Amino acid sequence: MAECNVGSVLVTGSNRGIGLGLVKRFLELPNPPEWIFATTREPDGSQSKEVIELALKHPNLVVLQLDVSDPNSIKAAAQRVEDHVLGHGLNLLINNAGIAWMTTMENENAETMAIVSLTNTVGPLLVSQEFLPLLKKAAQQSTQTGLSCRKAAIVNMSSTAASIALVTSWELLPDPSYRCSKAALNMITRCQSLEYKDYGILCTSIHPGWVKTRMGTEKIGVITHLQSLG
Repeated sequence: MAECNVGSVLVTGSNRGIGLGLVKRFLELPNPPEWIFATTREPDGSQSKEVIELALKHPNLVVLQLDVSDPNSIKAAAQRVEDHVLGHGLNLLINNAGIAWMTTMENENAETMAIVSLTNTVGPLLVSQEFLPLLKKAAQQSTQTGLSCRKAAIVNMSSTAASIALVTSWELLPDPSYRCSKAALNMITRCQSLEYKDYGILCTSIHPGWVKTRMGTEKIGVITHLQSLG
């Protein structure tokens, strides 16, 4: 990441977990981005306290309200980003916001599938669509050749749990709604890569591995409990 010199970056779900960690790492870079946009559903909520405090110390960090399931919220955030970058576009969009409900095939239901998919699958699609003009502008203005994060990129946070071939840890944590939502996100990423490559925009999905976040800790807690019952 030390070589990831980007002019501007936006990270969804930045109030805690991986999103907050990414924001901190960008701030620590020898040559940090000119603009770091950290989004959260509730900027005034208690869970956003740390990122708000960071923004008070770093003038290049802007905290924005953004709910990936709300098109109006996404549009408003995109307008604020445009106001800050002043015609320079957005170099890097990281679709990190996500949720997981610890479900099984027995208790999975339509409501859970819809809620998880709206955040994990539809959300990144809508955010990417709304910020596409700014990503295009960054790509057009860049002197970089080929595709790269320094030019213009969409990075979608996925998981190996989405792998149809691997289906990791199925016996311990089935979680079908989460797996399906991330598998669908992988296909969206593939479609984005085909559609946006001619604009000079890199599109990829990544698996960060297990991280000690609230979501990650909750999953480990469920696995530990199930193992004790076995």
